[in-house]
Amino acid sequence: MKAELKKKLMGSSIVVLLVTIGGCAQYVKEEKKAGATQTHVSLKDADKKEIAMELVSSAENSSLKWRDQYAYIEDIKDGRGYTAGIIGFCSGTGDMLTLVQTYTKAEADNVLAKFLPALEKVNGSESHEGLGAEFEQAWQEAAKDPLFQKAQDEIRDTIYFEPAVEQAEKDGLSPLGQFIYYDAMVMHGPGDGSVPLEESFPGIRESALKQAKAPAEGGEEQVFLTSFLTERGKVMELEEAHEDLSRVVAQRQFLKENNLNLTPPLKWTMYGEFFEITQ
Repeated sequence: MKAELKKKLMGSSIVVLLVTIGGCAQYVKEEKKAGATQTHVSLKDADKKEIAMELVSSAENSSLKWRDQYAYIEDIKDGRGYTAGIIGFCSGTGDMLTLVQTYTKAEADNVLAKFLPALEKVNGSESHEGLGAEFEQAWQEAAKDPLFQKAQDEIRDTIYFEPAVEQAEKDGLSPLGQFIYYDAMVMHGPGDGSVPLEESFPGIRESALKQAKAPAEGGEEQVFLTSFLTERGKVMELEEAHEDLSRVVAQRQFLKENNLNLTPPLKWTMYGEFFEITQ
């Protein structure tokens, strides 16, 4: 990122930078506080959100091409039934049911609608009763429908992305911290009862807060996020399907590199496979 122009507004604490990113000029607002300059960057910014989606996809689907994952569906034998779609909606935890209900509201005559009674029945279990190969084929067919893709995006944002980022912002966390919250929310759930509270995102956060203060409470971000990742690792090790801590290791690496804004290039290893985001 190269600053080409800096203009200080008279009588204001706002500084405007004209920066070049990938050859395109963009304006970035910065606010001076106590002699320091802090750039307001959020994981909700389009470029940062894209990076977040790619990072999660590397863990969920071993690919950075997260938009190719709308059709993904399999049972990964973690006790949650089917895992499917762009962030791993599960038939056993309720979010897959919510997703198909949302899709059916947008398009009543869809290939998944007839499976709603079965999804309601298996919710909370690992059962495939009433689903099976026919359901898998229907899921892959529905994934071609832009309305189903939109429904996946909507449920991802409503249940996972937006609540995680908003909590992270309240805790005073950087984009990296916001991503760490989001990834934990995706894997461990928002505390909706699908897993024990202490094993969910809110439970992990509460455990971390017992060890260190969040930045919003005067704590150091590096210390707090280290505590959060430690507590998350303990929860992951409780399940055989999650005992590989590659996700946590990668996030610790970004933290060690002090890349709090998730600025490319980003390089990491996930389950033994190397990934890189260059821009």
